[in-house]
Amino acid sequence: MKKFKKLFTALISTATTISLMTGCAAGNNQQASSGSSGGKDGKIVVGFSQVGAESEWRTANTKSVKESAEKDPQIELKFSDAQQKQENQIKAIRSFIAQKVDVIAFSPVVQTGFDTVLQEAKTAGIPVILTDRAVDADPSLYKTMIGSDFVEEGKKAAQWMLDNVKTDKPVNIVELQGTVGSAPAIDRKAGFEEIIKDHTNYKIIKSQTGDFTRTKGKEVMEAFLKSNGKNINVVYSHNDDMAIGAIQAIEEYGLTPGKDIKIISVDGVKGAFEAMMAGKLNASIECNPLLGEQLMQAIKDVKAGKELPKWIKTEEGIFDTTNAAKEFPNRQY
Repeated sequence: MKKFKKLFTALISTATTISLMTGCAAGNNQQASSGSSGGKDGKIVVGFSQVGAESEWRTANTKSVKESAEKDPQIELKFSDAQQKQENQIKAIRSFIAQKVDVIAFSPVVQTGFDTVLQEAKTAGIPVILTDRAVDADPSLYKTMIGSDFVEEGKKAAQWMLDNVKTDKPVNIVELQGTVGSAPAIDRKAGFEEIIKDHTNYKIIKSQTGDFTRTKGKEVMEAFLKSNGKNINVVYSHNDDMAIGAIQAIEEYGLTPGKDIKIISVDGVKGAFEAMMAGKLNASIECNPLLGEQLMQAIKDVKAGKELPKWIKTEEGIFDTTNAAKEFPNRQY
């Protein structure tokens, strides 16, 4: 009986040792691996974290990404909505890392604060692609950024104003900024200010975030009108949704948007074209949300080991009351 017990104990001890060795080997292999071994049928598994659904633009952007992934037989998409909260986005990215996806793509809620989680993705061997917005981080932590030149959009908006609101008299501008700390809010403001800095009669008298939403845009515009009223000459809005909210506030105040107060915004969504055709919005600088196909191609190129430019820019135009009706039937968002 004692001999049997000794033999049984020895067998258990050997099995445990083998199990531990196997576990360590598996852990080491996981650390060295580059993402997952692929999804169903060898597809490239992509984890995508979206900012939220704060505007028509964002809705169109999400639709473009989802539809492009569905149509591409090589892609399997895992989608997460951050609801405009950076902490949700970081959780989603960490979840993608834990799931060992092949590629992570995301549109950053804000510009800073992603260094740690990006380093975690790099350590896990998972390449990262930024869409729509940039981050303030070590460029080696991501492969490329697909999106617009927000500074250029701000410059275009200011130049349109200088070309179409010509006067030597003081021009009082109120600015509806996007989400605080976000790349488009920072850059669209910087570009606009760069163009008007030598035109001293054009002055931003009020600037406040409307968080890229129609409701908040209306609320902030109501406050601007309450404090400055008829002294406001121009509204510069960082997106169309806030501009549409501002139009509602101006009408309720008893002024005529597009005439009493000129309104310039950014995005080029259908709602903006409808407002331009009605004469209520003067100009919209295009920011193309249809990035899905470009993203899918970039994902496949990254997995194939191809080198990509650090910034893949999108082509965009300028629309106003003179060409809005002609372009409207072509709008996909």
